[in-house]
Amino acid sequence: MVFNRRAYFEEAENIPSNPAVSAPIGEIIERRYSRRGFLKATGTSGLGVAAIGAMNPLAAAIAAESGSLDRFAFDEIVHGVDTTHHVAEGHDAEVLIRWGDPLFADAPELDPLNQSADAQERQFGYNNDYVGFVPLDGNPDHGLLVVNHEYTNEELMFPGLPGPLDEHDFTGLTREMVEIEQAAHGLSVVEVQRRGGKWQYLKDSRYNRRITPRSTEMAISGPAAGDALLKTSADPSGKKVIGTLNNCAGGTTPWGTVLSCEENIHYYFMGDPAGHPNAALLERYGIPAMGYAWGRYDDRFDIAKEPFESNRFGWVVEIDPRDPTSMPIKRTALGRFKHEAAANVVSGDGRLVVYMGDDQRFDYLYKFVTRDPVDTASPANNRDLLDHGTLYVARFNADGGVTWLPLVHGQGPLTAENGFASQAEVLIKARLAGDALGATPMDRPEDVEANPETGRVYVMLTNNTERTAGQVDAANPRADNTFGHIVEVVTEGGDHTASRDRWEILVKCGDPSRAEVGALWNPATSENGWFAAPDNCAIDHRGRLWVATDQGSNWATTGTADGVWALETQGERRGTGKMFFRVPLGAEMCGPCFSPDDGALFVAVQHPAADGTEAYAGRKGRPSTFEDPATRWPDFQDGMPPRPSLVVITRRGGGAIG
Repeated sequence: MVFNRRAYFEEAENIPSNPAVSAPIGEIIERRYSRRGFLKATGTSGLGVAAIGAMNPLAAAIAAESGSLDRFAFDEIVHGVDTTHHVAEGHDAEVLIRWGDPLFADAPELDPLNQSADAQERQFGYNNDYVGFVPLDGNPDHGLLVVNHEYTNEELMFPGLPGPLDEHDFTGLTREMVEIEQAAHGLSVVEVQRRGGKWQYLKDSRYNRRITPRSTEMAISGPAAGDALLKTSADPSGKKVIGTLNNCAGGTTPWGTVLSCEENIHYYFMGDPAGHPNAALLERYGIPAMGYAWGRYDDRFDIAKEPFESNRFGWVVEIDPRDPTSMPIKRTALGRFKHEAAANVVSGDGRLVVYMGDDQRFDYLYKFVTRDPVDTASPANNRDLLDHGTLYVARFNADGGVTWLPLVHGQGPLTAENGFASQAEVLIKARLAGDALGATPMDRPEDVEANPETGRVYVMLTNNTERTAGQVDAANPRADNTFGHIVEVVTEGGDHTASRDRWEILVKCGDPSRAEVGALWNPATSENGWFAAPDNCAIDHRGRLWVATDQGSNWATTGTADGVWALETQGERRGTGKMFFRVPLGAEMCGPCFSPDDGALFVAVQHPAADGTEAYAGRKGRPSTFEDPATRWPDFQDGMPPRPSLVVITRRGGGAIG
């Protein structure tokens, strides 16, 4: 059986590990948007059925709202797929830093034929996902970028591998290659500045740093620190761990630290779970998935040799980019699952709320509310703020309400009799706790962002091709939901700490010209304004929503590469998309992140030449390899493989993006 890393990841994400899917989000939406409820909500009960059917329901729902016609003043680009990137007219998109670029004076330039783990730990890492910007000296043109390096593609990184690897065999992968992979994971902190109108990274800045699962020691804090389920032979205290894995999305705190999310941790472990002391927990978290060969050479990733090592991953990690000597901290109070996003917002009473998605089909949306308020006068006093508070999981109700259910030991079913011996176990087993509380299974909740001005929270639901026809209605997010949708959570009075909110659907994604897709957009959306598989998102400092997509290999179905779209959330154009940026063939769009004045947009082009390249014209079914990639973006030099890179977008003549 042929094994392709990215295709395997897509398939693994397609397999739900939640054994009790009783009321998926599609079923709830069916009840929420029944015909009677729709007529009442939109005020169209006096119209005939034919008239209502001719209307776009979203347009009807917002017909009474006021607002500007278009807050995004740019001419959108067109759908398509080719070997390079594209940006809207009037903007420039330039590569800022690439995989292998040296961060330090003693670091070599990337030599793809002579790589080493020690060199990689001094260079910018591989697949770049979340991007956070921490300004320096209050200057919007000078700051620190904190970048997650989610995973690696061996067939594109290393020469001489025999094409796609045999599943779980990893033919050709040596110990040295595995160590290079480990060194390419983690995070990079890099100082950047606009000089002479151009953004550049500062090589050998005192702030520059690599954080990797190969060598970086981290603290474990909060209620689960020191629990027996976190103890290993290397760390009998259960309070220290080497590294962080599969860092996907994240968030930046009001006090200037960055929260990095550990997502698909199950890929890194191998071994036989039969008879394992952790068997039920392993199964719920999909461990082992055996997507990497690390367990061959590093006992930490063999569940037979280290039965509890996997419990030490799947957390949110806090990093202080301004102090390169500081130790990253895994904050266990925020729970353990496949974290995607750690969007934080200060609520009306001063407490911090962190919204998080668990990126798997039929898994849950969470939020964490701190016990104490943020100290805006003395940021140092927030050091342990994230160790104390309450984790909640969401139940989406048919009446349009969201009920937030607390994951607190001793409350409801979260007792020792039900397998939760302590608060530490509730957090380590957060998925099982969500199951017990009856949370609503979602269609892969990925990034989540909160708009501090409106109190609205946007949840990217990427897709769910496991949903059956019996679970949904034609008017709701779909069976075999290939294209995803976006849910908007509305807080009352901006109180993000409340135990009950409201929810609505903002858009149902996909091509609206194809009736069988069942997409839902504002009629003003052009033929290029629709998108599929919403993944990352950002809200700029003008309160506008921008969405990045990740279709995987499904671009061959939609006929367009991933990219960034502007999406209107207010007024007459609510639900209108506009295409702003497009990635090269086989890449995923990550980031995006704005500078404080919206004068720069940093986006991460991840795994160029990886996804579905067999379908590209002229490839004749050939997958990409180091020697034969479908694109050599961004260098386009013979012998140089494709390189995941950060791109900085600016507006010609200055001013805000878009």
